[in-house]
Amino acid sequence: MLKSLHTKLVLILVALILSVMAIVGTFLVSSVTEYNISEFQDEMANVFTQDFILSLENAAKEGGSASLKDYMIAYSVSLGINQNRNFYILDGKSGEYITGSDDVLGAEMALTPNMLTAMNGQVGQEISPVGTYFDVAVPVETDDALYIVGVIDNKQDLNEFTRDLISALVRAMLFGMVIVVLLSYILSKTITNPVEKLTRTATEISKGKFENVIDVESGDEIGVLTETFNEMASALKNSIDAMDGERNKLNTMFVHMKDGIVAFDKDGKLIHINPAAEKMLGESKEGTHYKNVFKNLHIDKNDLSESGNYIEIDYATPGAVLKLFIAPFDSGDGGGLIIVLHDITEQKKLDDSRREFVANVSHELRTPLTNIKGYTETLLSADDIDAETRKSFLSVVYSESDRMTRIVKDLLTLSRLDHGKVEMKQEVTDLNRIVENAVSAMRIEAVKQNITLECTLEGEMKTMGDGERLTQVIINLISNALKYNKKDGAVYVKGGVEDKMAVISVRDTGIGIPENDLPRIFERFYRVDKARSRERGGTGLGLAIAKEITEQHGGSMSIASVYGEGTTLTMKLPLFEEKE
Repeated sequence: MLKSLHTKLVLILVALILSVMAIVGTFLVSSVTEYNISEFQDEMANVFTQDFILSLENAAKEGGSASLKDYMIAYSVSLGINQNRNFYILDGKSGEYITGSDDVLGAEMALTPNMLTAMNGQVGQEISPVGTYFDVAVPVETDDALYIVGVIDNKQDLNEFTRDLISALVRAMLFGMVIVVLLSYILSKTITNPVEKLTRTATEISKGKFENVIDVESGDEIGVLTETFNEMASALKNSIDAMDGERNKLNTMFVHMKDGIVAFDKDGKLIHINPAAEKMLGESKEGTHYKNVFKNLHIDKNDLSESGNYIEIDYATPGAVLKLFIAPFDSGDGGGLIIVLHDITEQKKLDDSRREFVANVSHELRTPLTNIKGYTETLLSADDIDAETRKSFLSVVYSESDRMTRIVKDLLTLSRLDHGKVEMKQEVTDLNRIVENAVSAMRIEAVKQNITLECTLEGEMKTMGDGERLTQVIINLISNALKYNKKDGAVYVKGGVEDKMAVISVRDTGIGIPENDLPRIFERFYRVDKARSRERGGTGLGLAIAKEITEQHGGSMSIASVYGEGTTLTMKLPLFEEKE
């Protein structure tokens, strides 16, 4: 019944008239209340003038409360005193009722906010629209006493008028509802008859019958709607024919494209797979479930929550490595997932070969470097050449061999980090102790270079990770700060806790780094001043290794520098919490 358009129109119009009458009634009642408040305040203001209050004070001095009562009785007409409005006289110190126009009411009367205001020596004249009374209270003070003189109205007249007003509004509302019901029925019939015809024709169109055309019987909006509906039916038929043609094209394209296409419905059931995907996955049976097609592949639904979003995943099969592009799609039956498969087996092999080449070259370099070092030691012990020249020459060769050996070691470390072969211990590590030990280890070098090395630690810093690797990172940062510092410079190591992260920074007063070089400072083999780096034994791999170790601990590393003034390297690591 409630689904009928007739009923909806009636209910809407009834609700409309009820809303209008309710708003009007509320406005009228509010206006009447405000008018009565204003009228009461005006009456009181006209009577309780400064002269009147002064007269009350003189009367109180002469005869106390009795004189005050006689004076108020004399002005009872101006004050509007009647059975609903009374005056009262209170003791200004205790608030007890003394006398008034109605002693019975006065004995039961409680102190109002305005009375309390008057007891504090001020005129109380605040009136609440939602209160049960109107009142005003004036302090009357003599040399030895304080009286409160006031008027209180119980709003009986206003309440009776309000009831009469609401009764009239209800009668008008009932009469309006009868009119609305009749008009809405007539109006609905003029609308629903053409709509019913449209509904019947739409039902036929949903069954694929586009031949029916509705006759246009009027020139109003309903007629325009009918004509538009006929045009829509014709356009829909043309669109369906065009979609059939495009679907045939897409089917042909899917069959012959090299990339695989797989689609699943919202329940994970396979609904489409092209030959390329069948070849990659070895699946061809329609209806196969997602878990059987992509084994051990878990997708986070949150990554696909936004429309148009997609994720990329590398997926390995027994014979290939695939790049999966996964995206949701919407349809009338709830949508699902569409997955595009791209074979990256060769690309993966090339990447693996490149990494393996670096590892192999680094490994192979160790043998000739060992030979160079051995021959150097032999030559240093020979006696047939000038000793000073021999030692000077071979010392350079010896130092170069050491530097190259360090390069090999760093390359091996990076290679292992790339392949995840570096074993990282997972244990609670005290970063405070690590920083202090690293500073102690580098203090001798700082003294040797006449550089001030200071350490400041605030708060307890603990993280989950490999203490030896983290020590390597801290020593590397301090070593760089010492190595590229100025004469009589300083290095400041600082540690603390910030946003549940352990923050360790190493700041030097050295040569600094040009702004253009900062984005590349963590690249492997990148050095700002290559000649100076070689002179000081730099390989260009230290910061790259430090950054890799930090990130494998779930942290981050950043750099800030002002050329000619100094550099600050900051490492952040997640704090260990006991609940973990």
